[in-house]
Amino acid sequence: MHTVFPSPDLQYGSLGRSASFCVYFVEETENPYSENSCEVAMSTTAEKKASGDRQTVEELLKPAGIRVQGDRPWDIQVHDDRFYKRVLSEGSLGAGETYMDGWWDCEALDEFFFRLLRTDMEADFKWSWRHVWNVARAKVLNLQSLSRSREVGEVHYDRGNDLFIRMLDDRMIYSCGYWRNAETLEEAQEAKLDLICRKLLLEPDMRVLDIGCGWGGFALYAAEKYGVEVMGVTISEEQASLARERCEGWPITIALKDYREVHERFDRVVSIGMFEHVGYKNYETYMDVVRRCLVDDGLSMLHTIGRHKTETITEPWIEKYIFPKGNIPSVRQIGDALEGRFVVEDWHNFGADYDRTLMAWARNFEEHWDEIADNYDERFRRMWRYYLLQSAGSMRARRNQVWQLVLSPHGIEGGYRSVR
Repeated sequence: MHTVFPSPDLQYGSLGRSASFCVYFVEETENPYSENSCEVAMSTTAEKKASGDRQTVEELLKPAGIRVQGDRPWDIQVHDDRFYKRVLSEGSLGAGETYMDGWWDCEALDEFFFRLLRTDMEADFKWSWRHVWNVARAKVLNLQSLSRSREVGEVHYDRGNDLFIRMLDDRMIYSCGYWRNAETLEEAQEAKLDLICRKLLLEPDMRVLDIGCGWGGFALYAAEKYGVEVMGVTISEEQASLARERCEGWPITIALKDYREVHERFDRVVSIGMFEHVGYKNYETYMDVVRRCLVDDGLSMLHTIGRHKTETITEPWIEKYIFPKGNIPSVRQIGDALEGRFVVEDWHNFGADYDRTLMAWARNFEEHWDEIADNYDERFRRMWRYYLLQSAGSMRARRNQVWQLVLSPHGIEGGYRSVR
């Protein structure tokens, strides 16, 4: 026979304020107010709560065909039961951080995220308070103002050129490749660069502005193959240093500056994978800068990741660990910024190609890890793997896209004939 008693902690504080209330079952012959009895009861309650959290997570994953401790590549293996509470209370941020800390694993993270995102069930997980705060902050502040713009360069692109040299292709192109007729990462990236040059109708001696030039891959290709002069701008010191070294001897200038600080005029303006860092409050400013720098009969190319739903902030784990203050634009956001400024001559989507690109980067990263392991720790390795494979799964699920827009100030007389 069992009896229910309130905890004496309510009166005497014998277990401290952290145990503000305890209800437990004891044998009638046992002292109901002993510390041992209450601790046992609290332990039992915690175990039941953990079991309930696991069941909740299992139910949430079921529509995506994902099992906890399952035997398929996309199933998750949980090593620490605290994982369940973190995911339920912190959502995607908790999932990413617990993976970094080794609380769970998955043989095929890319397939896990593909299944998760394809079913839309990630919305069932609660946002963390950090994410709620970030949404409010993004609405009030300009997180990508000129004074704050260099943070992403310092956090992401200045991690070390050794990492990117081993992960990317020989030209160090850090954006989606074009796999239409390509078999390797090298071929896919060169095909993308040539596609951009042909869409921009480049001709010898044209002046080209490359906004967010990275390590100078596009600038060098355009100068080599099309005989143009290029000015590249970046906010990353690491990128600028290596880009100058790689582009030496060519008609290429690499400037360490924000795009808003450019005031020269060019025949063509291109931006490849940089617009995601502009921030929705600066989309119109970006378009004004491009228009200011572009001659009246010029063309501009905007190459960017895009999403099908308008948001003002990115996924919380990505925002904290990978791209601080980033934002992936929607069709509406880009359209609003273009209105009254440019004619859209062409809008091309090949987002599915980013899946293949990201998987190639992930393979390179793992294959060359031993060469850079002394410069990074295991937590970084798991973080970077999570970033690449989460992104691949997102592209495979078609939650994010890759867009190339060709823009002209007044419209090409007689029409623009695009290429693919």
